[in-house]
Amino acid sequence: MPVYKKVNKGFFKKWSSDMAYVLGFFSADGYITVNKRGGQFWCIQITDKKLLEQIKKAIESEHKISTRFGRGNESALYRLQIGSIEMCDDLRKLGFSERKTKSLAVPNVPDKYLADFVRGYFDGDGSVWSGFVHKERITKLLAIRVIFTSCSKGFLEILKSKLEDNQITNGVLKKEKGNYCRLTYSIHGSLKLYNFMYNHKAKDFSGLCLDRKKKIFERFKKMRL
Repeated sequence: MPVYKKVNKGFFKKWSSDMAYVLGFFSADGYITVNKRGGQFWCIQITDKKLLEQIKKAIESEHKISTRFGRGNESALYRLQIGSIEMCDDLRKLGFSERKTKSLAVPNVPDKYLADFVRGYFDGDGSVWSGFVHKERITKLLAIRVIFTSCSKGFLEILKSKLEDNQITNGVLKKEKGNYCRLTYSIHGSLKLYNFMYNHKAKDFSGLCLDRKKKIFERFKKMRL
């Protein structure tokens, strides 16, 4: 008798904070695959096992997280693979395909959950840096910068527009030498992104997130006091 592993197959059918976050993270670090027998799987593969365990819990999955150890200085990769035609079809209806790299879609996320989606994508394909600039001057400037990266310029254009609708402006979108684009925010936009992604009118933030990225914002805010 085959053993069927539990998972919440209706997870992508009803919007919630966790669903929007996982969808955002999947946009960055997920993919759909179909094997030779017609089996359909959606997968997330990342270097942060703790976050993947939180995602696994959110989708109520009993699937095992597999590990692929890196060579030399490479980090280990952790993968959660879910076999479900129903969930893969739901992802396709939301705009995702097996070859989503250059044709990545921005789902029609309800305004209530847009912050969760953006935070999920940021944790997957975003970065935040904080440090001093203009070190040659008498007064150095403490700065922070947020960057969203994608091979799909169209995805970042729509993301930029949605953020502007939420008063997060002055993002700079550029195509880099490699086959990818970057959407960059400086100090003012980065702080607005912090408030949008983590507070979102709530006193105590308790949503899914990559804690090490959140702490960079918080260290910056403390240093400015």
